[in-house]
Amino acid sequence: MRLEISCEDRVGITQDVLNILTDYHIDLRGIEIESKGKVFLDFPTIEFTDFQTLMPKLRRVEGITDVKTTLFMPIQRERNQLRALLQTLPDPVFSVDTDGRVILVNDAVKRSLEMTDEQILSLNIDDVVCGFNISKWLDGKEVNAQAHKVRFIEQDYICDLLPVCVPDNDKQINAGAVVMLKSETRLGRQLTIINQTTGDSFNGFDAHSTAMRKVIREVKRMSELDGNMLIIGETGSGKEQIAKACHDNSSRNDGEFVTLNCASLPDDVAETELFGYAAGAFNRDEAKMGLFEQASGGTLLFDEVSEMSSILQSKLLRVLEYGTYHQVGDSRVRSIDCRIICTSCKDLVDCVDAGKFREDLYYRLNVLSVFVPPLRERKADIIALANRLLIIHSKKLGIDPPKLSKSCIEYLQGYPWPGNIRQLKNALYRAISLSDGREISHDAIQLPSCSATVTYIDENFEGSLEDEVKKFEKDMLKRLYPSYPSTRQLARKLGLSHTAIANKLREYGINKVTIKH
Repeated sequence: MRLEISCEDRVGITQDVLNILTDYHIDLRGIEIESKGKVFLDFPTIEFTDFQTLMPKLRRVEGITDVKTTLFMPIQRERNQLRALLQTLPDPVFSVDTDGRVILVNDAVKRSLEMTDEQILSLNIDDVVCGFNISKWLDGKEVNAQAHKVRFIEQDYICDLLPVCVPDNDKQINAGAVVMLKSETRLGRQLTIINQTTGDSFNGFDAHSTAMRKVIREVKRMSELDGNMLIIGETGSGKEQIAKACHDNSSRNDGEFVTLNCASLPDDVAETELFGYAAGAFNRDEAKMGLFEQASGGTLLFDEVSEMSSILQSKLLRVLEYGTYHQVGDSRVRSIDCRIICTSCKDLVDCVDAGKFREDLYYRLNVLSVFVPPLRERKADIIALANRLLIIHSKKLGIDPPKLSKSCIEYLQGYPWPGNIRQLKNALYRAISLSDGREISHDAIQLPSCSATVTYIDENFEGSLEDEVKKFEKDMLKRLYPSYPSTRQLARKLGLSHTAIANKLREYGINKVTIKH
């Protein structure tokens, strides 16, 4: 059981909490204290009756504002994500202490050295990386990031040395370093690919808004990595286009970009679709190639991964854990060699909380993540997008692209676009198809009536007005926070006081950690 306690910064408040746990004879397994008034506790599950009395006692402690259960401790989440990110890097990576002793490596190191974990952790970095004395560098007065040419397993590498520093009051204490090796051959091939494709795969994005420019900057960097990627955004916001651009801008762009719609895949065909089957299986003379094999050397996109069934989640998790699979009717072990990108219009954290998505699979998939803002939050992009779509539609129809009238521009910018880019695309196609002039007016755009400030609510919704207002308020703050990542910036944007915004963010549990994940 894990608890998240929100509290004031008061001397002795943690001791008061520990005293209550002692009264209940609770064996505390872990405790974390954050600077933003958060205390996290990890202890074995207790009886429900004890839990019912424990929670009110904790809430009555002076300075505690809220107590609630949580799925995981912050350090557990960070450790799993860092480990997942480290293992996806294709080149050898070492973490060493201040004496150069190896304390952590990724799978690429293990495959290269062909040694047990115990043997690797008994090594000094200078035992395996030659050409530069890393231990001497660590022992220097100033340990700064450097790059050197070295040899590892009798091969030439470029070595990036990144010091690990721990803050201590007004100074930094050296705690070791991360040693990243890049094969000269691989590096040369990546530079060639980057020079050939720089900018090309992202030219299709009209990123004039601050929010979208930030997204494009992030996904460009992510596209050059090989880790699993999760793209979150509303339906029609361009998630699949971003995934395709990442594939085109990656070192895997010579391979295929294969898409699987998770919502449309029945459980009874999931295994054959993903893994294929050998000749003779199901009384078929010919073998069937699965999606993992089709995407070998390329990218496999799981579209709307939140709709994936529990059976398919289990199969995918097993493949990601071991990196191998079997075709139906074939005993040979096959290795996967594709990048996994997932899209979802739902927040997977909410799906995990609701028990509809596996937490362990979520961490496997959420190595690199990006949130694509809806069109209503990037109004500076709407007209540029509209003009680009008009050009595309005009080419298909064989006509000159018309212009947008002033009233039409104002209407497009004021509409909330619940269907995002897809809705804009369809509305413009209808308008240009029925247009007989060189200008599209406001009247030519046929869209359902919708307030720019109110989200759609089912008339049969269950709950009170207060519930719906809080739901809307939480959603708005959650979407604005990435672009205004401080209480003061957000307060200025919304015309509220700094204290009011801070209280609302605390009430809804919105912070940099929750937004990132």
